[in-house]
Amino acid sequence: MKAAYIEEFGGPEVLTYGDLPDPTAGPGQIVVDTVAASINAADWKVCAGEYGGKPKFPMVLGRDFSGVVSALGTGVQDLKVGDEVFGVLEGGRDGTYCAKIAIGAAIVAKKPASMSHVEAAALALTGLTALCAVEDSLKLKSGETILIQGGAGGVASFAIQVAKHIGARVITTASAANRDYLRELGADEVIDYNTTDFTTAVSNCDAVFDTVGGDVATRSFTVLKPGGRATFIASGAQAPKPERSDVTALRPAVGRDRPHLERILELRRIGAVRAPHVTEYSLAQAAEALAVSAARHLKGKLVLKV
Repeated sequence: MKAAYIEEFGGPEVLTYGDLPDPTAGPGQIVVDTVAASINAADWKVCAGEYGGKPKFPMVLGRDFSGVVSALGTGVQDLKVGDEVFGVLEGGRDGTYCAKIAIGAAIVAKKPASMSHVEAAALALTGLTALCAVEDSLKLKSGETILIQGGAGGVASFAIQVAKHIGARVITTASAANRDYLRELGADEVIDYNTTDFTTAVSNCDAVFDTVGGDVATRSFTVLKPGGRATFIASGAQAPKPERSDVTALRPAVGRDRPHLERILELRRIGAVRAPHVTEYSLAQAAEALAVSAARHLKGKLVLKV
């Protein structure tokens, strides 16, 4: 099968496009012929070796996908060959920048005909992460105020829509070029991080969702009201520790399961969320797309057409 993979850690330039053996379906698994796979911030970090562990090369990058079931392992009864499905690989596993994927059947969901494979791939991990952060971790409520850092990114733009659907007031940070896009998604206030220090413009928030990391994450505690909570996805496995004792720092547990994927579909069905702005690349252009992701100044999602 065709795949984009690495044989050593490094920048996006180490990504190779070539042929690797086809996977087979083990018990409880399916093989999916990939139609689209999205690029996430985790991918260039994996490529650079930032997650540690003992790598097994060649290593295919990527975590979410959409495609068509082409083979069933023993014990799979709720899916059939030809079903269109989408999902996210098991936690701690990479390998969707390729033509075929073996994955546990229980953690994928059927893709509705009204949704394209590109849209499904773009929404899978971003939607899963945003839901786990906003609904499960922060437990955001109607009437609360939330600051979402890095609003133009895939996860953050989904989170803005979820927060508005819940009934919260949404403030977000982004470049001025993305102001109109984020207002269309429902943001009540967009702060240009190039000209304004968010800590001087925002205060008394009930919640913060940080997707940026670094000093943006640690400074986010200052905008919380006493009793406020913040959740972080760009600060490693553990949330940063606040210097104040009257707020709570959280790290969402982003599990892989069908119910969360079906929640994404339901929110889309009722018009509460829409797919992010998508820029498409071919699988052969994976290194180019990964370089754009690593630069961290993009709007929406990058998706590989396989």
